[in-house]
This record gives sequence, structure tokens and C-alpha cells, in this order.
Amino acid sequence: MYKNSVLIIDFGSQVTQLIARRVREIGVYCEVRNSDISIDAIKLFAPKAIIFSGGPESVYNKNSPLIDKKIFNLNTPILGICYGQQLICHLLGGKVENSSERGFGKSLLHIYDDSCILTGATGESDTAFINWTSRDERSDLSANPIKAYSQAWMSHGDHVSKLPDGFISIAKAISAPNAVIADKKRKIYGMQFHPEVEHSLDGKKFLENFIIKIANCKRDWTMGNFMEEQIIKIKTQVGDKKVICGLSGGVDSSVVAALIHKAIGKQLTCIFVDTGLLRRGEGDQVKNVFENHFKVNLVYVDAQEIFLSKLKNISDPEQKRKIIGKTFIEIFDAEASKIKNVEFLAQGTLYPDVIESSHPNSGKSHTIKSHHNVGGLPKDMKLKLLEPVRSLFKDEVRKLGQELGLTYGMISRHPFPGPGLAIRIPGEITLEKVKILQQVDEIYINEIKKGNLYDKIWQAFAVLLPVKTVGVMGDSRTYEYVAALRAVKSSDGMTADIYEFSYDFLTRVTNKIIGEVRGVNRVTYDITSKPPGTIEWE
Repeated sequence: MYKNSVLIIDFGSQVTQLIARRVREIGVYCEVRNSDISIDAIKLFAPKAIIFSGGPESVYNKNSPLIDKKIFNLNTPILGICYGQQLICHLLGGKVENSSERGFGKSLLHIYDDSCILTGATGESDTAFINWTSRDERSDLSANPIKAYSQAWMSHGDHVSKLPDGFISIAKAISAPNAVIADKKRKIYGMQFHPEVEHSLDGKKFLENFIIKIANCKRDWTMGNFMEEQIIKIKTQVGDKKVICGLSGGVDSSVVAALIHKAIGKQLTCIFVDTGLLRRGEGDQVKNVFENHFKVNLVYVDAQEIFLSKLKNISDPEQKRKIIGKTFIEIFDAEASKIKNVEFLAQGTLYPDVIESSHPNSGKSHTIKSHHNVGGLPKDMKLKLLEPVRSLFKDEVRKLGQELGLTYGMISRHPFPGPGLAIRIPGEITLEKVKILQQVDEIYINEIKKGNLYDKIWQAFAVLLPVKTVGVMGDSRTYEYVAALRAVKSSDGMTADIYEFSYDFLTRVTNKIIGEVRGVNRVTYDITSKPPGTIEWE
């Protein structure tokens, strides 16, 4: 379909699809394929560029994923990232060794050849990182003169110690003596760091250099293209059958509902299962939006008692997610049985959900947590899944919503997990805890909006901890719960930094929560980035 395509070969990285996202941002079509792809399949795809992803394995281990060496004879520009770089060197006669010290986190890239893939390095770094990085670490690590610096994100336990014939080293870092390598004649490049993540500040520019300047790809892919492709796919897949769409009130399910409605119209019925674990007043909001805005068939199910009863005495987060998912599908099956000719269940599953649950291609990626609509679905589910935005990230879903004509208010809402407040209440869930958390969350979000901060934050929410502390209110002793507040900056949800509120704001919100919410006498603010933490607490 596209003359300018990039093939991303997946070796099990948690952020493989983030590479795809960056390529799409550049305006070039791409697809992710498993590492067992054959040479014939690669030739049939006819990519203008190939990217090897990172991965959790070591190239010298017995069962590590490899690739047919014939790929280097295709005369197609190749870029290897992290494990991908090591694999290139391993297959072409170089040497990869275990590092004495793991490279993880921000690192300063020392560039001494900026004539090709590293052109345009800004030298910018996070202020805190510059202050933290010593002068010695920012000094020249080689005999070659440094032409530029760049902040890069490392995550590796091995490094390339010997280059294959034809390659030169064009950048170094403390944890990577060959941080960037190049065989300019064959247009084969390797990066030990991850250019696809936000913390690699010039990463997108470097990827653009490779795709546009080195591989000569043209920018001919848009979100409009994606929308039209999905509409055709949905029509073909569904035919004359009916679809029920699970609504949560969040951005993902709203966009999915609008997309499917555009494709098949009245064949769609939206079902909103109110788990009782939503934000305060959200049930009424959802009903209003989809009955009045979308004009679609809407079935409303009040299932709070069912969900709370099944979650009674359950503390393990994985159990919670799977119970919620299973119960959700059971209710859907019951409602679907009332509608004739239904064969499909539509969900707003996104790629970060898939990545954290289990990798869709290689099976080499490590599971972080299951998502209710990924890891919690029963094997004997009667309905076929329809997940048209499964390959997208949150910001891409918002762009798709714009293409579909959804209002800004609908598509700008912060992410909200499918299991709802159940995963923001660590430990046992009770109706009392749910009501307390709803109040805390409402106050917190309203104050953020009053401060005109909502659109500057990727995601903000409150967590009710399974901890009680002693306090003093009105000269009386209290023994109540602790609430934790969280707010992060991100563009895709794969990595995130904390949002730095002023102390005045945090003090004001804390006082308001403790003063108005009976059951909370202490408030904390979570300053953990992702990684090492996740955005949600469970």
C-alpha cells in the first residue's frame, strides 16, 4: 500500500511499538514483525529501511532471538537499537561482552562524527541531569575531538567491545564505549541507547536522519490514512453482523465507539457497565455523552453490587484485574444474548496495555502486569474481539478522535484504567474506600483544573493507601487513611516524569482534602518516574 515503508523487527523490547510510534510521527508507514520473519517475507514487504529493536536477552545466550544473516545482503539501510546493535555486531564478526557495570538511565553521549545519523544534536539535557553529571563525565572519552553532546537513555547489561569489519565508532558514553556505530558504505548503523524514548532528547531527530536522509523515505502516512484503513477493515471483518462496544467513559472506548459507528452505523450497540468503581458522577456523564452526542443504542447496567461482592477480601492486584475482566465479560455475554446476531465485542485496548501484559509478537518480552481487557479475558468467551486501536498509543488515539470529530473535552481527558478505582485502592476494596477515594480524586482534579494545569499533565489521580495513621483534628485524635497523589508528564505513557507542582498548590490541595474528606488525615505526593515505577500503583 505504501511505497515508503519501514520494517521494525521485534526482538522482545518493552518499547518496540514506541519505535513504530516515532516512525509514524515522522510521517512514514511502518509495521512491526517478529524476529522469526523469513527473508522471503522481508523481500515481499519491500521496506525502504529496517530497524532492529532492543530486547531483554543477550546475543551470546543459546536461545536468544536471531535473524537470518542474508538480511545484510538486501542493500536496505539497517538501524540496530540496543540488543539490535549488539546483534548486528554478533552476526557480522564483532564481539559483545557483559558490562562490568549496567548502563541504565540518562547518559551523556559524546559525539565525534555528526556527519550522518547524528546530525543536528542539540546538546540539551535535563537541568537536573546536567547538575548531577560531573565535569569528568562530560569530558572527552576518546582521542578524537568531540563535536557534540546529547542526552541519551541507556538500558543494557552488555556492550559491543569489538566492531565488525567496515564499522567505525562515532559516539561514546560512560557505559558504552561504542554507543553509536556506522558502516556508512552499507548504510548499517547501531545505537546502544534507546532513541525512541523521551529521555533521549535528540532521539527523534536521529531516527529522522536515518529514515528520511539515509533511507530516503517520503512522508506519506497520516492518522487520516489510519482511520480510513480501519474503517475498511471493520466493515470487512464485521460484515452484516452486530457489534457491542464496552464503554468506560474514557478516551479510548469513546474513540473506538465513534470509529466503529462511522464504519457500521446502527450495527453498533454500546454497553456501559457501571462497575461502581468509576470517578464521582462519571456514570451520568457517560450516559449523557453517548445518548445525546453519538445518538447510538446505549445499554446501561448498574453492576456495583456484583463487582464489589466478587472483589470482597481480594487484595492481590492481578486477581483484581482478572476478576474484573471476567465479570465484565460475563455481564457482556448476558447483555449480548438479548441482542440478535451479535458476534463482536469492541474494546479500547491500547498498545501499552498489550506490552505490559504480554508481548504480542515475540513472546520474549517480560510481563509487567495484566490488563483486564488483555490478561483477564476468559478463553471460552463467546464473542470475537474487535480492537481497532490496539496498535496505537494514547496521544495517537486522541489524534484519531480529532479526525473523527470528537469534542476536545472528550478526547483531552486523562487516562483512566479499565478496572477503575479498584487498582487505585491497594489491598481490599470496600464501598467505604471507594467513596472516600472518589471524593479525594474529585477535589484533586478540580484544583488542577482551577489552576489551568490539566492540559499540561499527562495523567493525574489519587490513590487510597491500605494504611492508617494517627492525626489530630479539633483537639481530637484521629486514625484514618493516607491518600497519595500522583501526576506525571508524558507523551505516550511508556515513560513518564513527575509533574512538579508548587508547594503552595500541594499544600492547598492537601488541606482541602483533609478538611473535606472524612476518613483521610494524611496526604503524600508520589515523585517516582516511569521507569522504574509504573504510572498506576497496581
